[in-house]
Amino acid sequence: MKKSLAFGAAALAAALTLTACNANPTSPTAGSSTEGTHRGGTLTIPTSATEMNFDPAKSQGLAITSLGLVLRRLTTWDIQPGKPARVVPDLATDTGTSSDGGRTWTYHLKDGLKYADGTQITAADVKYGVERSFAPELSGGLGYHKSLLTGGDTYKGPYAGGQLDSVQVPDAKTVVFRLKTAYGDWPWIASMPAFAPVPKAKDDPKTYTRNPVASGPYQVQSYQQGSAVRLARNPNWDAKTDEVRTAGPDQVVFQLGQENTVAAQRLIADSGDDRSAFGAGFVPPAQLAQVQQNPSAKQRLVTSDAGALSYLALNNRRAPLTDVKVRQAIQYAVDKRAYQVASGGAIGGDLASTLITPGIPGRVDYNLYQADPSGDVAKAKQLLAEAGKTSLALSLVVKNDPQTLSKAQAIQQGLQRAGITVTIKPLDEETWTAAVTGDAGDYDLTLSSWQPDFPSANGNIQPLFASSEIGGGGYNLSRYSQPEVDALIAQATAETDPAKAQALWAQADKRILTDAPVVPLTYTKNSFLHGSNVTNFFVASFPAYPNYLKVSLKQ
Repeated sequence: MKKSLAFGAAALAAALTLTACNANPTSPTAGSSTEGTHRGGTLTIPTSATEMNFDPAKSQGLAITSLGLVLRRLTTWDIQPGKPARVVPDLATDTGTSSDGGRTWTYHLKDGLKYADGTQITAADVKYGVERSFAPELSGGLGYHKSLLTGGDTYKGPYAGGQLDSVQVPDAKTVVFRLKTAYGDWPWIASMPAFAPVPKAKDDPKTYTRNPVASGPYQVQSYQQGSAVRLARNPNWDAKTDEVRTAGPDQVVFQLGQENTVAAQRLIADSGDDRSAFGAGFVPPAQLAQVQQNPSAKQRLVTSDAGALSYLALNNRRAPLTDVKVRQAIQYAVDKRAYQVASGGAIGGDLASTLITPGIPGRVDYNLYQADPSGDVAKAKQLLAEAGKTSLALSLVVKNDPQTLSKAQAIQQGLQRAGITVTIKPLDEETWTAAVTGDAGDYDLTLSSWQPDFPSANGNIQPLFASSEIGGGGYNLSRYSQPEVDALIAQATAETDPAKAQALWAQADKRILTDAPVVPLTYTKNSFLHGSNVTNFFVASFPAYPNYLKVSLKQ
């Protein structure tokens, strides 16, 4: 699937509301509070976003963040502290029944499902919700399903006329999906926003983003452009049909346009309504240092486990990076410790050596390039000499922001020790994205980060290393192409036995790094602050963001 149809950590920071580090790094959920759910009160969530998108066709919202408060999907994620993520039924009775060797998936809806207006949720609404995600007018959402469903490559959505025949509704409570190829992770795909039901009679593509028909425990009560979004209870949500949402607060208010530094200062102060608030954004480094000196705030700081992979991509199509020995030399020359310091130190992330990120089932921990965290310059020089290179000059294109530039300088200084001169080329975010995902590939090195869209190694490997993801908006930034790896990806993708699939993904991880197309740098950590009246606030091993669906307020 082209990354233009997917998501990943490249854009996660901006997606928290649709959807930085620990006071005590040895405790994954230090500062978290988990206890019985009290119903009542108003939860406030300041966010730097200036608008919110509740249209499931256009949303990239994770299953546990804001969209999940208003809209349910066929399946969803069970996220608990200290436990691996699980895919569980949401609107459906189970996570899907496969047939035809994994190419057909069938779902049955639970009894008693209603929208906020009291009408029944039907299988036809799920089908229509999926179909409208293909409409060009509603682009931008997570779209893994678009390249998997038979006929999806030519279908243009219901507004253009016609239906998608590979989504069938044999009765009011059954929906069947027919795929081009077997896909073992389809239950995770069915947890994405496009699998939320949308009643055709209530669909206005121009206003649905602010006025969706709610299937979750909350509905949009008011939307003030650039100011606030207020959610109130959906009177027809039935907790007995929903195993993941606790719906503690009576209301949830998103305060829009709140700069992260200001929001963090408010939460550190912990006064007034901010006692019943948590920040949607990461706590900035300056405020993290401030929190360490404030015992009260330190108790309310919650940091994720090591999660998203930050990495240095080496353009495998650019000489001299076409030579595997040169790429392996860079593995040893990079100063990962300096990069970690530029990222905020140990509180900002753990040193990385694999492609599959922590918290993903089946991950195998290994290190093909054993070296001190600051690198092995002698080994790097030896490999360069074997490649016939005594010196190199490379370009490093990066996003033009202070923290990324600091990280780029750490890479530059580390490589310089081995005789590799790096010229840093800062670009604005839009230009950077076009440069690294476009067809031209006019760069040697780039820095990026990645967290999969769902907790499967599939999301770590396929988008970053499949040949199909080179250019055209894909995120194979190293432009790595290896037929053996493509075959492994295809085999693992089609495997419906989770254990067998996980073993194949682990095999692909190590096979890819043998070719050294990227340098794994750190597994990043994210930190969040909450007020003293907030409870059941935690960040689990995946994803590295708060579980909005569990948060409640003290009595």
